[in-house]
Amino acid sequence: MTHRVDCHVKVLTDRVVERATRAGLDAIVYAPHFTRLPQIRKRAAVYSTDDLLVIPAREVFTGSWRNRRHVLAIGLDEPVPDFIPLEAAMDEFDRQNAAVLVPHPNFATVSLGESGLRAHAETIDAIEIFNPKHLPSHNRRARGLAETLSMPPFTSSYAHFPRSIGVAHTAFETAIKSEADLVQALGDGVARTVVYNNGLERWRTTTTELGHLVYENTWKKVDRLFLSGTEPTHPQHIAYGGRFDDVAVY
Repeated sequence: MTHRVDCHVKVLTDRVVERATRAGLDAIVYAPHFTRLPQIRKRAAVYSTDDLLVIPAREVFTGSWRNRRHVLAIGLDEPVPDFIPLEAAMDEFDRQNAAVLVPHPNFATVSLGESGLRAHAETIDAIEIFNPKHLPSHNRRARGLAETLSMPPFTSSYAHFPRSIGVAHTAFETAIKSEADLVQALGDGVARTVVYNNGLERWRTTTTELGHLVYENTWKKVDRLFLSGTEPTHPQHIAYGGRFDDVAVY
């Protein structure tokens, strides 16, 4: 039995569910930026259907804005904030027995490179070897890292727009009918196939998602840093009850 999972999407609407269902996906992993886990869980439950499972997750932005590393955690029982050291985040993922994925490795200044992957190899469950916002050279480097370090692969649409859904998925050779099923499959290293569209639709997605990346790192970044106040996922936000105050990087 093969179940097809888009392991990382940023947007969740009726159109996303429609496109995912039409693409034959069995599940998508919903992990929007700067959104607290309870809210993600609530929204995922609303949009899950008999045909499509929506799995909540957190892409945690570790470190500061100048030195940040993104890590995707699935199966968290308690919220983990952004802007804490990578080591602190990994320790928390370990404590909660979450599945830990590395999205877009070795990309720009927001990803784990080889040294970080080696340092946390015991905690990491999979590394992304194809991301549609990447150029071919980025994906080749990611595949090379996974092969060199003998880490299981995964892929995702990394969709910030509904139209990106369906361009890539990971086909697991086991049933994925719950969040726990996916966490176990990743933790056990279940066999899987990385599937992606490498034609015109892929390049349309690359253009769209790269354009959004530029937006995120220009005006949107200024808005977050100077105009919007404290992020809901900031470690000193009242929602975390002071648990992470001593490791907040700013």
